[in-house]
Amino acid sequence: MIFLSVGTQGPFDRLVKAVDQWAAAHDVPVFGQLGQLAPDSYRPTHMDWAEFIPADLYQQKLDACRLMVAHAGMGSIISALTEMKPLLILPRRAALGEHRNDHQLATAEKFAHRPGIHVAMTEAEVAPLLDRLAEAGSQQAEAEALSAEASPELLAAIRRFIHAPR
Repeated sequence: MIFLSVGTQGPFDRLVKAVDQWAAAHDVPVFGQLGQLAPDSYRPTHMDWAEFIPADLYQQKLDACRLMVAHAGMGSIISALTEMKPLLILPRRAALGEHRNDHQLATAEKFAHRPGIHVAMTEAEVAPLLDRLAEAGSQQAEAEALSAEASPELLAAIRRFIHAPR
């Protein structure tokens, strides 16, 4: 199962539509947590979904998925890393009215080179990445590449900061 989560900031139609169109062409179950939808929001027809789900059901979906797809929100990224799930992210864009600023672009750029995290910068990149990640056997290799631990570079930077003279 692929688990799509767009957070609680509101709809993210570009990502939801891209995943729903991919689901229409593939025999892979997809579940989406879509956030509060506006009356004119895109509503998927090729996957199961809910606007909001309780925390325990979110955890069940995350545990059961072989791939998580999400906006570039830190909650989703941390959830995937903690559970060692491969992650595909698409950042929300302020220019498209999806967020108040472009901090998700910066987040996506920061995580783009981390093993197990795959960044689509446009919705057109979502389906090809899903195709590659959904191939039989690729999930195991991706999960093995993920780590719930901080990178050595991050730990070193934190140590330097803590021990820096004041």
